[in-house]
Amino acid sequence: MEREMEDIEPQSAGRGHESQAIFERVNHAVTLKFEDVVYTIKVKNEWLLKKKKIESDEKIILKGISGIVFPGEILAMLGPSGSGKTTLLTAMGGRLGGSLSGSISYNGKPFSNVVKRTTGFVTQDDILYPHLTVIETLVYTALLRLPSTLSKEEKVMHAEAVITQLGLTNCKSSIIGSHLVRGVSGGERKRVSIGQEMLINPSLLLLDEPTSGLDSTTAQRIVSTLWELANGGRTIVMTIHQPSSRLFYMFHKVLLLSEGNPIYFGKGADAMDYFSGIGFAPLFSMNPADFLLDLANGVSADDSRDDQALIKQTLVSAFETNLAKNLEVNLQQPNGNLHNDSDAKQYSQWTTTWWQQFSVLFSRGLKERKHEAFSGLKIGQVLAVAILSGLLWWQSDTSHLQDQIGLFFFYTGFWGFFPLFNALFTFPQERLMLEKERASGMYRLSSYFMARTVGDLPMELVLPSVFVIITYWMTGLKPTAAGFFGCLLVVLYSVLVAQGLGLALGAVVMDLKAASTLASVIMLTFLLAGGYYVQHVPSFIAWIKYLSIGQYTYKLLIISQFNPGETYPCPTNGTCLIEDFPPIKNVGLHGLAISLVAMAIMLVGYRLVAYIALVRIGVTRK
Repeated sequence: MEREMEDIEPQSAGRGHESQAIFERVNHAVTLKFEDVVYTIKVKNEWLLKKKKIESDEKIILKGISGIVFPGEILAMLGPSGSGKTTLLTAMGGRLGGSLSGSISYNGKPFSNVVKRTTGFVTQDDILYPHLTVIETLVYTALLRLPSTLSKEEKVMHAEAVITQLGLTNCKSSIIGSHLVRGVSGGERKRVSIGQEMLINPSLLLLDEPTSGLDSTTAQRIVSTLWELANGGRTIVMTIHQPSSRLFYMFHKVLLLSEGNPIYFGKGADAMDYFSGIGFAPLFSMNPADFLLDLANGVSADDSRDDQALIKQTLVSAFETNLAKNLEVNLQQPNGNLHNDSDAKQYSQWTTTWWQQFSVLFSRGLKERKHEAFSGLKIGQVLAVAILSGLLWWQSDTSHLQDQIGLFFFYTGFWGFFPLFNALFTFPQERLMLEKERASGMYRLSSYFMARTVGDLPMELVLPSVFVIITYWMTGLKPTAAGFFGCLLVVLYSVLVAQGLGLALGAVVMDLKAASTLASVIMLTFLLAGGYYVQHVPSFIAWIKYLSIGQYTYKLLIISQFNPGETYPCPTNGTCLIEDFPPIKNVGLHGLAISLVAMAIMLVGYRLVAYIALVRIGVTRK
């Protein structure tokens, strides 16, 4: 996979003319209808002065929105913040749960796998991996989203076609970047997000604020690109906050919302005439979008002191009187054909096999996370602690048995906390990406989870291996191959189990601050019950040690170094049995199999909990 990524640019030469043909047509034209869409949410009100009574009220976000968009048209939804634009767009994309009534149909049919596979959804925030280049981002997306019937070379060609179509050729070898990493510009990043959805040649393209935060020239370029895509027979719906007048007149249709109510639906070019006809005309020439947003906020053109709520109600009533009936007639128009039976059967399956998904996700994960896993800060931290530990425990032997026991417990604590907190951030940081990609049907959760788990192994196991190699020989532990490899394997085993606990906590809680607090409490509890600090634990709380990663790791480290019958110098009898040394006697030199099995159960169990917790992320509502 890495070699293929390096060969992308040479393979793509000379494909410009061929790639353009991909976007001259759409496979299935879609007529989007939404009729009397109502969406309500429950709002909890707490009354602290009335016996802490909690009441749940319903708030209506969308209040009977209707409209129709034909293939080749761009519908722009305007309105102030909180008017319901994004909520309606999310509902159109089949990604809105809760109490949604009315109907949203695609060529007369409800949302389905067929619709999902032919719909592109571009979120307002560009959710992209910062360390991947533009070409890598689009190629990985193509390998995941395009069907297995296409070869890898054809999928790369589709990615190149998108780059050419969206004008990204000059920056295709630049990394995406983020607020911490310098990369492509905001407009280029937005076009990459659009390009990810264009790879499937969508019949329906939904965009949430595609021009947000961009200058007017960049916004013009993006909307011009969308205009060209619409000319290919696509149905395009977008939310947009405050477009320039140039952009406004590029929209075929405009839907204006005010507090969840429709106050205009029709051609963008007819909007000003409509409002002038009902008594709301600007006193001077101005941007139509600015004028419409003023009206949606209840601000009249003549700057009168009329009640804003009254103006809004007047506009809602005018819509019902003048536009609603004509809209009902348009909604009765016949639907197109979204698919036939063979298409439905095709789209009901995943576009790629489990193994293809795993291999692509594994390669992408290694390329993206290597910058974080092997950062100079982490390497420096581990090396500094390893050298300091080696100097503190320099060439200790069995005459300082207590010191060696302390070293084993330090191994237990350090390589319990370090991988735990590294893994804790995994899924909370990946949540937005996982939601986006799973909602698009890019891959199975199992392939993502296995790719993430296997991909983290080399990154998670290299540093503890280096740590043990340094400290083991500096501290004078048993100079045998069996002793060294036994200690190394126990530490690596412990790292994998602690990592699983971190993955589980992060996936279940999904809040970094809360998860960090919970992880600290749990790991400290495990260490306290590990058998080093307290050797006579009361019976009513002794059960905690059977859940403790630290207790099993501590025991296995001792077993890896000492055998029954070995002695050590002691001041009373000259030589004493190691198994009689109080800290070791409390833990014991037996129970190797039980400890290994217990940690194996935790190794699998924690990851199973993490997987089950992730099932709820990014599920598309049908």
